Amino acid sequence: MNIRLTLHYMGTAYHGWQRQQNAVTVQQTLEDAFASLTGVHTPFIGCGRTDAGVHARGYVANTHAQTGIPMEKLPLALNARLPRDISVCAAELAPEDFHAVFSCTAKEYTYTIQNGRVRDPFFNDRAMFIPAPLDVEKMQICAVEFLGEHDFSAVRSLGSNVSTTVRTVYDCEVSTGNESLIQIRIRANGFLYNMARAMAGTLVYAGLGKLAPGDILEILQKGDRRLAGPTLEAGGLCMTGVWY
Repeated sequence: MNIRLTLHYMGTAYHGWQRQQNAVTVQQTLEDAFASLTGVHTPFIGCGRTDAGVHARGYVANTHAQTGIPMEKLPLALNARLPRDISVCAAELAPEDFHAVFSCTAKEYTYTIQNGRVRDPFFNDRAMFIPAPLDVEKMQICAVEFLGEHDFSAVRSLGSNVSTTVRTVYDCEVSTGNESLIQIRIRANGFLYNMARAMAGTLVYAGLGKLAPGDILEILQKGDRRLAGPTLEAGGLCMTGVWY
């Protein structure tokens, strides 16, 4: 059977999703809990390689394994063996050809910024604190320049091999909420290494007046990482959507 899980996790204590030799990861923790519950040691395929410290809501993973536990009872049974910062919220039987990565058509990441004079400790590891005033309207104007199909070499970090750096961004929106929070939501058909955090950093530069409308398109065309904004810290980033 092909088991599909949907889970939420706070990534602060983990070195990303993917299992590693000398670091605790979400994948390892989930697989160990499943083995403890069922006696079956099986690899889970995750929908994306979230970085160390990055969070996820609605993350999807699947595995081919046999278990007599009904799918409606599997989340509670797994959660009893998982730490408090990982929670399985749904389990279902998927078609045999379902693959958490290859069946995915789009993903969404949301970056949260706390923009105010005083740091709020309740947003530690959940939002990046930026005390300098940000021009949200200018960030919103510049965000539109990321839309469409582009070579996103200028907003990625080296460290992973990909066949192409061309991606399509479907949505890129900047919004404000309560308690001086600014959120940058990006939906695309795929993300390069650190792409979402570098896009957010580039929009922060626009909000600080270091970039003007029109600059982002030029930066993408030149493909020079040095021209874009910084890669923002991991704690502000959360995977917030996956489409199949």
